[in-house]
Amino acid sequence: MNAGDSRAFGLRVAELRKQRGMKQEELAAALGRTASWLSQVERGVQPVNRLDVLRLLADGLGVPLQTLRPDTPIAAASVPAESIDAPNDLDQARLTISGYPVPDVLLAGDVAEAETDLEALQTAVDEVWKLTHGNRFAELSSAIGPLIPRLERAARTAPDAVRPTLWLLLSRAYQALSAAFVRQDEPDAAWLAADRSINAAERSGEVLHVFTGVFRLAQAFVRLKRLDQGEHAAATAVNALRQHVSGATANPEALSVLGSLHLALALVHARAGNRSDARKEVENARQVATQVGSDRNDFNLEFGPTNVGIQAVSIAVELGDAGEAIDVGERINAERLSTERRARLAMDLGRAYAQRRQSGEALAYLLEAEELAPELIHTHVAARNAIRELILVAGRSASPELKALADRADAQP
Repeated sequence: MNAGDSRAFGLRVAELRKQRGMKQEELAAALGRTASWLSQVERGVQPVNRLDVLRLLADGLGVPLQTLRPDTPIAAASVPAESIDAPNDLDQARLTISGYPVPDVLLAGDVAEAETDLEALQTAVDEVWKLTHGNRFAELSSAIGPLIPRLERAARTAPDAVRPTLWLLLSRAYQALSAAFVRQDEPDAAWLAADRSINAAERSGEVLHVFTGVFRLAQAFVRLKRLDQGEHAAATAVNALRQHVSGATANPEALSVLGSLHLALALVHARAGNRSDARKEVENARQVATQVGSDRNDFNLEFGPTNVGIQAVSIAVELGDAGEAIDVGERINAERLSTERRARLAMDLGRAYAQRRQSGEALAYLLEAEELAPELIHTHVAARNAIRELILVAGRSASPELKALADRADAQP
């Protein structure tokens, strides 16, 4: 859908809504979306291409799908709603972390003790991280909705003996949410989730989780293009942590956090176009990974030699060093890492080949990344830009596969 089509579609949505006497807030609530999202749709800022979202709008407005979108094929319009995947975004999660988490606890004089089934809560937080690593954001959003308030309440009202454990679980849940928001290019929400994770980690007494939260915070700053803040956050943490991590017998968990912070600094410098400092930080991370000795997943950072290689590919692409990115990336075996890491490697190799105008290889890797993690390709700004560039280079000779990918990612020029 191009800009003109998006504006026309948005006007049609607004007209149908007004005909039914509905306010934006009312329709948005019926759709399970935010009023801000609906406003963007009606103004043509937010295109709607996915069939499941089109059906959601049509059902909310009480009209047939083809009334809303006349060019929708009849066969597609007749597909039962229950057979289509639900919208895959983090709107519900964003609402969950809006405002103070449990205001009633502040006002009540005698709050009932919260449920403290630690094993069940631990399992729930572990599942949240599995969903995050798998880029399964719709499921994550649904799971985090009831979990965050439950943890927030328990951490404040449970017996003193178990509160540190609950604060730690809360910190881990917020860290997962921050990581997901970064990948969905919602850095303001990622910033908020990271900040809350740091606060909860400090109250838990688990110091390394505080530093892990700072890593998430630095990632949010990078997405917000606040590179000075990202550098300050990561560098301050690195300087403090290095004083406590030394020698061949250093704690591998602490090393994982330190190495990840070096990678965060590498990304900051790469985005700033500071080639020498970016390479220096990658080398610092590589030296730490050598100390760690193997791929680990401490604090869900997936730090180790393989992930440093994947990040080195990403940094090289950011710096425009496509040849280096391809040389390094083609030698990496990431099978033991998460879906998200494998998809990221494939995406960055696709970007690298796109920089070299090797369209066939670029498309193959981007399709591989999409197969692993569709949401990553459909929402990541850099991936969509690479697809758009491939379309522009190919012109009328663009293959059906490339055109279809561009449609799915809303990356048509």
